[in-house]
Amino acid sequence: MVSRTFVAPLERLKLEYIVRGEQRNLFELIKTIVVTQGPKGFWKGNFVNILRTAPFKAINFYSYDTYRNQLLKWSGNEETTNFERFIAGAAAGITATLLCLPMDTIRTKMVAPGGEALGGVIGAFRHMIRTEGFFSLYKGLVPSIVAMAPSGAIFYGVYDILKSAYLHTPEGRKRLEHMKQEGQQLNPMEKLELGPMRTLLYGAIAGACAEAATYPFEVVRRQLQMQVPTTRLGSLATCMKIVKRGGVPALYAGLIPSLLQVLPSAAISYFVYEFMKIVLKVESR
Repeated sequence: MVSRTFVAPLERLKLEYIVRGEQRNLFELIKTIVVTQGPKGFWKGNFVNILRTAPFKAINFYSYDTYRNQLLKWSGNEETTNFERFIAGAAAGITATLLCLPMDTIRTKMVAPGGEALGGVIGAFRHMIRTEGFFSLYKGLVPSIVAMAPSGAIFYGVYDILKSAYLHTPEGRKRLEHMKQEGQQLNPMEKLELGPMRTLLYGAIAGACAEAATYPFEVVRRQLQMQVPTTRLGSLATCMKIVKRGGVPALYAGLIPSLLQVLPSAAISYFVYEFMKIVLKVESR
């Protein structure tokens, strides 16, 4: 929640490029939002984003650990392989998406043109149910799943690979040995296997890799979520429409503010994830 609120302005800028087809450069867009809506305009829809993100992150991280540990149990190995990490990450991303997509759809509806008149989260929810039916909350489900599988795989896989690589270096082994010797004398911050800065760095790298690799799916999904029944297109047709209208670069509209948002968000998410595992005494494998 903290990370999402902190980077909410960047998320808003990204949605302006994706949802409204904004063509102006970043600084002109920032100026327009400030002039027309004031500084609070950058946090438009942030409440519903938090309502989505908090359970999404919790389900995602919990699912990843659950799937990874289960795969480790089935394989009988002492350590999770890279393939198992990618599979667990993909499955975790799909699980979280299936459970949390409705809140994301509502937020997109609120930010889209005309969203101001819907009356907030409850109003947008009622409007969609009344005019388009319950399953309209799952618009863009296919590209969401298609995107989250590789996104989750990359997000968790890259981080775990970087973490494993470091812990197998002389410095990493020395750190683990020191932690083992000191034991309970260390505080939770000192018990982070990678240390605070490296945890943040590896989290940011993993998040940026996942975002850049799957961003076109995000653009297609947002466009699908804005469609009304009379003009509804499939995922492929929507993708072709985007490319026809703005070329291949249109599939990467808003990528820069998105990456700027993901870097601190992913870093903080991984830091909190690792820190809370220590506080709650969750065993890592």
